[in-house]
Amino acid sequence: MTRIADTFTQLQARGEVGLIPFITAGDPDMETTFALVHEMARQGADIIELGVPFSDPMADGPTLQRAAERALQHGTSLSHVFELVRRLRQSLTIPILLFGYYNPIWRYGGERFAADARQAGVDGVLCVDLPPEEAEELKRETDRHDLDMIFLLAPTSSLDRAQKVLARARGFIYYVAVTGVTGVRAALPADLSDMVRRIRAISPVPVGVGFGISSAEHAVQVAGVADAAIVGSAISQVIEQSLGRPDMVPRVGALIAELKTALRSIETPNDIGTTIAPPLQS
Repeated sequence: MTRIADTFTQLQARGEVGLIPFITAGDPDMETTFALVHEMARQGADIIELGVPFSDPMADGPTLQRAAERALQHGTSLSHVFELVRRLRQSLTIPILLFGYYNPIWRYGGERFAADARQAGVDGVLCVDLPPEEAEELKRETDRHDLDMIFLLAPTSSLDRAQKVLARARGFIYYVAVTGVTGVRAALPADLSDMVRRIRAISPVPVGVGFGISSAEHAVQVAGVADAAIVGSAISQVIEQSLGRPDMVPRVGALIAELKTALRSIETPNDIGTTIAPPLQS
């Protein structure tokens, strides 16, 4: 059992919904990222999602694009991210998931990437622009090194598409709450609960929901139907607003604590599998 799977098992046993915060590695620098990860873990994060900065982050909105630009300006590379994870592993056991794009992985080499990720202490990989149909080569290597390769489903996913993705699932499924790019939003889609219920009813692995989760209220909405809430842009916004300030780390920690407190107020939706909901369209 991987650390990611074990974490969800423990959350389920506690009747608790997970919190997966995202930050871009190297934003604003690696030492601050190191401190932020420790603070997020201390404040209740269950899995850490580390973004590998890329120059053309097509799925990211303006906030995360600027975070990637700041990280790249400091020369952050995939090798630097692995070194960061190795340092974190000296004191942390929390699961760490790398979120990124295929180009840096392809240039690094899939076999080498999976081996080095495992050696560093990475637990899973989400390659946002690599669909399952094109992921066999990389997935073969991640499976060989016991890394969870996380796949995406979206509001536009058909039943046939969902079944194909779920057949390859490890760790958890990342359900994209909204169409479009990442970013802070005032409200989540009205049909989000129904869509997540449908996915979760047929999923062999937990379902986390991300893109647009911007507040404690959003986290509670997601917690009513999902196994985890994934929060990125709202955290990166705090980082951006705190540039040059000495209180960046505690400000991010306060947001994590607020989100986790909200999630702990909602029990894991154990009855989703028996909830009557219209099926996904084939």
